[in-house]
Amino acid sequence: MPLERIFSSLDISATGLSAQRRRMNTIAQNIANSETTRTPEGGPYRRKVVVTREAPVIEFPKYIENKIHLQQTAENHFEDEPVRGLMPVPSGTEVAETAEDPTPPRLVYDPTHPDANAQGYVAMPNINIINEMVDMISATRAYEANITALNANKEMSKKALDI
Repeated sequence: MPLERIFSSLDISATGLSAQRRRMNTIAQNIANSETTRTPEGGPYRRKVVVTREAPVIEFPKYIENKIHLQQTAENHFEDEPVRGLMPVPSGTEVAETAEDPTPPRLVYDPTHPDANAQGYVAMPNINIINEMVDMISATRAYEANITALNANKEMSKKALDI
């Protein structure tokens, strides 16, 4: 297995773990604020979602410099000809942004609530706990899948070193 493939597969799993951890933290924040009717920005809490995208593909020498923090010490270390033969290294996933869900707030009739409008309706966050729990289970399973892939890669690398 070429060296760049060993590192790239570890990096792909690591970026997946990071993205799913961020997703789980955002879901936990949504659940914690499911009854928050007043925020510093004004109005009820707005549900947040994590938007991910494929990380840019990089060439192996740049991968070595950026990810492992090794630097070229002599000009002949990475000559043009051998570098052209190396495949670009997939870089996994990255979090593009944490965006607010545009769904309007739920209106609940409760004239005794301090945030009720003139008609007695309170604007509640646009959060459905059931959907959040399903998203949390999905993120947890994706996290576990990335750990399994990381461990499988680690075991294959160990076996390859034994040969």
